[in-house]
Amino acid sequence: FTKLCTLQMSHICPLDDAPATEVVLTREEGLQYYRIMQTMRRMELKADQLYKQKIIRGFCHLYDGQEACAVGIEAGINLTDHLITAYRAHGYTYTRGGTVKEIMAELTGRRGGIAKGKGGSMHMYTKNFYGGNGIVGAQVPLGAGVALACKYQERNELCVCLYGDGAANQGQIFETYNMAALWKLPVIFICENNKYGMGTSVERAAASTDYFKRGDFIPGLRVDGMDVLCVREATRFAADHCRSGKGPILMELQTYRYHGHSMSDPGVSYRTREEIQEVRSKSDPISMLKDRMLSNNMASVEELKEIDVEVRKEIEDAAQFATTDPEPPLDDLCNHIFSNEPPLEVRGTNPWTKLKSVS
Repeated sequence: FTKLCTLQMSHICPLDDAPATEVVLTREEGLQYYRIMQTMRRMELKADQLYKQKIIRGFCHLYDGQEACAVGIEAGINLTDHLITAYRAHGYTYTRGGTVKEIMAELTGRRGGIAKGKGGSMHMYTKNFYGGNGIVGAQVPLGAGVALACKYQERNELCVCLYGDGAANQGQIFETYNMAALWKLPVIFICENNKYGMGTSVERAAASTDYFKRGDFIPGLRVDGMDVLCVREATRFAADHCRSGKGPILMELQTYRYHGHSMSDPGVSYRTREEIQEVRSKSDPISMLKDRMLSNNMASVEELKEIDVEVRKEIEDAAQFATTDPEPPLDDLCNHIFSNEPPLEVRGTNPWTKLKSVS
């Protein structure tokens, strides 16, 4: 058994019940969560290294520090449920069924990438996972559309719709809240509040930093996003809320990113190195789970070290593949524009170049 932190609930639209504050974590679950979080952490650190070597180019937003959010959410829903997020998407691509090899190869723009080398860091997709979206906040109305499809098809599925604290001030999000509440859509709106939108602290960007209360007529929860079990239980509760036909629910996960906003942001001009180090030492999601398991005799130091070694090898093998796999040929450039259309000609960079699009 483990006792969780107290969750805050929005009083504007109160809930009849609350998530569990005492839960059971099995040894198997703990080891699984630890392995996934370590894989995500190591994958992002390798991406940082490859970016600095100019092997990964363009936009690249890393997720290290926020692993408990992705792992906790996935533990609280099913793979048949749907998920959409913004551009900090590598971790979710992995939890949704992508392999480290496919993700790394996509980052380096290779043929074996999860989007065949044509999507890059910001545009990765798997079954029931709709990206990786580059326009700030634009995934939120898309996610409501997925939730509408869930309701229409009557499959008892839901959509988890993620956005950051920076996107929380976008008008389209409030429009989406309104539609979702009117139509009682099975959608969990999740604000991953990592304290900084690009290079600006939440206090400088938002008149109200109570993001979980922003839904107004939608009930909200504020959750410790650094504790995988807190996130898991809150997500389970939110999923039950949606599946019971009560409509949307809003969650604010208070988390932290160790890297800058993207690889072009050193991340220390608007916050101190000491602040980052303090979060790492006091509330790192991987360290907290590790300490919890060791103190409850659920795993040994040797077992966890063995997982670390296996994860490092998997990441190194994936990086080797991502730097040696060939780039997609130009002929593939226009493929997969449509999902099931007969082949068609697409004009290239001038009226005389013709490329073929194959579904």
